[in-house]
Amino acid sequence: MKRKDITPTSHERVMREQDFIVSKTDLKGLITYGNEIFIEFSGYEEHELLGSQHNIIRHPDMPRAVFKLLWDYLAEDKEIFAFVKNMSKDGGFYWVFTHVAPMKDKNKQKIGYTSVRRMPNPKAIPIVTDVYRAMVQEEQRAGAKHAMEASGKLLANILKDKGVTYEGLINALQSL
Repeated sequence: MKRKDITPTSHERVMREQDFIVSKTDLKGLITYGNEIFIEFSGYEEHELLGSQHNIIRHPDMPRAVFKLLWDYLAEDKEIFAFVKNMSKDGGFYWVFTHVAPMKDKNKQKIGYTSVRRMPNPKAIPIVTDVYRAMVQEEQRAGAKHAMEASGKLLANILKDKGVTYEGLINALQSL
């Protein structure tokens, strides 16, 4: 099943506090590993996930600029934390607090990425939802050609207005 054939629904699955969703990808973002919790929450069978682009679980409510930021960090061999709304195969959704980091081989060559996701602080979700909604609206207003730039600028302005870095904001929200 292709993602474009999935209609988002309002059915939310809430992560359990003890759960960790783990996945690994190659350098191109193709899934090479997903643990049982990843399979459970995604709603896909393991064989459907392996070899698929990780964006198979991307929810349309997610601003493109968040993923650009993520890839920019990874390109610089930096880890990144983020709040992400994912979409299950059935159209339902689940929020995660994710940590994504480069994986390296014994020669310190980057070979892929690992993502460990856990239950986000429920107090942070309404705030993140509002920010992401504004970013997506800005992307739609700007049009496909300028979408990432427009929502990235909006995020930069929010950070500037709050007087925090991206990392500072994410950590503060998870610590509410």
